[in-house]
Amino acid sequence: MNMVQALNSAMDLKMSEDDSVIILGEDVGRDGGVFRVTDGLQAKYGPQRVIDTPLSELGIVGMAIGMAVNGLKPIPEIQFQDFIYTAMDQIINQMAKIRYRSGGDYTVPLVLRTPVGGGIKGGLYHSQSGEAYFAHTAGLTVVSPSNPYDAKGLLISAIESPDPVIFLEPKRLYRSQKAEVPDEKYSVPLRKASVLKQGNDVTMITYGSMVPTVMSVASKSKYDVEVIDLRTIAPMDRDTIISSVKKTGRVVIVHEAPRTLGVGAEISAMISERAIEYLYAPILRVTGPDTPFPYRLEDYYLPNEARINAALDRVMAFR
Repeated sequence: MNMVQALNSAMDLKMSEDDSVIILGEDVGRDGGVFRVTDGLQAKYGPQRVIDTPLSELGIVGMAIGMAVNGLKPIPEIQFQDFIYTAMDQIINQMAKIRYRSGGDYTVPLVLRTPVGGGIKGGLYHSQSGEAYFAHTAGLTVVSPSNPYDAKGLLISAIESPDPVIFLEPKRLYRSQKAEVPDEKYSVPLRKASVLKQGNDVTMITYGSMVPTVMSVASKSKYDVEVIDLRTIAPMDRDTIISSVKKTGRVVIVHEAPRTLGVGAEISAMISERAIEYLYAPILRVTGPDTPFPYRLEDYYLPNEARINAALDRVMAFR
């Protein structure tokens, strides 16, 4: 399956076993979503369980929260992550805080799915990576899969979670790769990183859209590179990161979101606090620049193999 098929399979399985699972969003029903991730589900489960909504992100998320606190398990879709900001009041002040505010009397079993990042030349309003906004908010779990197998397993785990999950789907990975994905149900645990490649020289930490690029660099590198895919951005698997850093002593962090106050900054701070005595070199970040996402210069904006290799050479130069 490709990632689109894997995500569709996850929702299909959960809808078939649990009548409380509801999908809602703009064009998710008859059209199957802008990227066709929900294709065929309205025809199978009907318009009361796969709901085409008005063009109102605030309304979509607010409605989903109301469903969740009343016993349903909604999966709202925001067409592009760039459109999510009109719903931030509901996400930050309601969705993330209801369990705390109610002293645990209410939970919000909700999975907010949205395509994220560049790679399709969508320009500044269809290419943003805003994961740091959500990772900064206590009460939210933030997930970004990097391959079809993880996408299905993580989405099933997210739907089964009693608390809200922001599920960021890298749109340029939707159809760019295929993998063996079981038809049957399985899960990939939330909050657990994956060590994709073992190595001893340097730890490279990444997630989502940049994983294939980092793996390509690591597979061809003259250095013995260890690669960690976060899978869950928040709360992140700190133990896996620290264990790897203690082994290698060198770190390069890669993400396509802007550099300042990005996820890489939090990882760097956490390593400095917990493992600075094991470091042989400064922690380096390879990221998108602190600018709006461009249209014509997309290939320049996104981290590429040349930039990642340059960071590897720099960090390995320290002895």
